[in-house]
Parts: sequence; structure tokens; C-alpha cells
Amino acid sequence: MPDSNKKICILYDFLYCMGGAEKTSLNLHEAFPESELCVDFINRENFTDISLPSSIIELGKPSTCQPFNAIKGFYNFKSKTKFLKNYDMVIYSGSYALLAVHNQKKGYRILYCHTLPRFAYDLYEYYLENLNVAFRPAFKALVYHTRKNYEAAFKKMDLIIANSQNVRNRIQRYLGVNALVIHPPVDVKKFKWLGQEDYYLSTARLEKYKRVDLIIDAFKKMPSKKLVVTSGGSELENLKTLSNNAPNINFTGWTNEDKLKDLIGKAIATIYLPKDEDFGISPVESMAAGKPTIGAQEGGILETILDKKTGLLIKPKSVEIINAVISLDSSKALSMKRDCEKRAQKFKTDDFVSKIRKVCI
Repeated sequence: MPDSNKKICILYDFLYCMGGAEKTSLNLHEAFPESELCVDFINRENFTDISLPSSIIELGKPSTCQPFNAIKGFYNFKSKTKFLKNYDMVIYSGSYALLAVHNQKKGYRILYCHTLPRFAYDLYEYYLENLNVAFRPAFKALVYHTRKNYEAAFKKMDLIIANSQNVRNRIQRYLGVNALVIHPPVDVKKFKWLGQEDYYLSTARLEKYKRVDLIIDAFKKMPSKKLVVTSGGSELENLKTLSNNAPNINFTGWTNEDKLKDLIGKAIATIYLPKDEDFGISPVESMAAGKPTIGAQEGGILETILDKKTGLLIKPKSVEIINAVISLDSSKALSMKRDCEKRAQKFKTDDFVSKIRKVCI
């Protein structure tokens, strides 16, 4: 394996917003401070209050059309990364970045897998069913192209690290490959218990598979309970329409890091119900602030939340959400504070850095 004096590059798809995969990729760069970071593009509007590495290789520019960003990412990582031939170790992080592995002619090839491209594997039927019939042939062609290129790149890796046991199982199921599990890092020191105000907090991105619609539907039936939805995404306007201007439901849109920490620190509890989540950093951030999470009883969330100790695990149904909110009142949430804070320490950044460096160097 390469030593710390060798030339190292970290590749990630793009820095569009500060989600879990983006945070992890920046932590990978911090784990190897001598490395260079390469992305397709940076949406700088969403990173105005975040310190990024001074020198980042950008292969392209952002587009307002997300499907085009994906297509462009495929092309740029395959065709604009010839410089990788000079590197001794490359860590690939993301769904498109690993396509650049064909340009790495020597050295150690490592994939930190946040997930397989879900539209092409475990969520294929979900996306297909929700797509206009006229677009389905094009979607199927995209899936075929994605699988072909992704699996070819996958085979070139010397080491594959999954971000959770859930993702490891997914890799084994679809590709028949074993992976090492290293949970992603959470900067637990940044999140603090700041008291309890009168609201519950949804932190998931506003996409269909995140099931924020179920949360909104539940709170429409609980007018005495307040919900703050803090995030953005393609479903924002649809979810606002669904809320029907209910006075107990508030949307913040994308927020900066300080505002997010404040919202988590003052909430009664958070609610996080995505479909078979890869890992889910949001519940760990919540626990770091001493706040329990009402989470979906599936996916990577099972690796973070301890049922009835640091939150409640439920089936993703409106009636279950209602029952959980009624059960997890401010008094019950406060009784979980110490266990939440203790649990979050298992995912701290220092441990991630130590584990990554141990297997890579």
C-alpha cells in the first residue's frame, strides 16, 4: 500500500449542497491533508458559509437541470481526468467519480461507496413506476448505460469501503462483491442541546423517496403539534401544496449550517423516514444535540438509532408518525438526552479518520 508521502487525489461527484456524502468527501480530504480534491463542479451559492479546500479541481460548471448534471458528470469524469495517471493513490467517492478509474494507470484504487446508483439498482422499479410512460424507454437506456459503466469501474477497485452494513448488503446483492464497512463521520462537537421549543423537525432533503409527504400528512391531522421542514429539493413546491398552508407547518428551505444547528438544538425531536436509507447522518447529528429521532424501521437507520433509547423506530405510515409524536413528547424526549449524546460519539470524525488512514496507508 502507498505511504503518506505519495501523491493522493480524492474524487467526488459534485458539491451541490452540504449533504452527508459531501461532508464525508470533505472529511476524506481532511484525512489526507496532502491530497488534492477533484469534483465535477461546486454550487458556490450553497457553500458561502463553509470553508472549502483552497485548491479544488473542477471539471465543469453546474447546471440548473439535475439530469443534465448527471450526464455531464459521467462524461467529465471519463474524459477529463487523464491527470490521474500521475497519482499513487486515488479515493473515489460518489456515483459518477469512479468512472475516472480507467484513467488511473498505477497505484492504489479505493472506492468509498455511499450507495450504488439507486435509480439503476434497488430503486429502479420505484423510479420507473413514477415516470411518464413516454420517458421510460430513455430511462431504461440510461440505466443500462449506468450499470455497464459503473460495474466496469467497480471491478478495477483494489479496496471497496461501504458506508454502512446496509450498503454493504446492497453491494453484495447486486454486484456479488464483499466490502469493508466504515461508517461516515459526524462532527458531533458542532451540535449542542439548546433547550426545547415547541416543534418537531424534519431534516431530510425534499425528494419523493425521503417520504416527507407522510410527515406533513400526519401533522395536518395534529393541528396542536408544530412541524418545521428544514431543507430543499425538487419536491418543495409539491409539499407546500400538500400542507395547504396549515398554520402548524413551516418550511425554511435550504438553511446555512448555523441555522440548522440552532433548529436541531432547540427541537423536541427530529423525524427522518427515507426509503431504505443508505446510512443517514441526520439522526446522528440529532443525537449529538441530545435530540431523539423518530425514524423509519429500515435501512441504515437501524445502525444508528437505538429503539426506545435514542429514538423511536416506526413503519413509515401517517398513523405511526402520529402515535410516535404523541408518545415522544418533550418530557420523554428529554429523558433520552444523555443516551443520545453517548450514542453519537460512536460516529465522531476522529474515529473515521483513524479507520480510513489505517486501511489506506
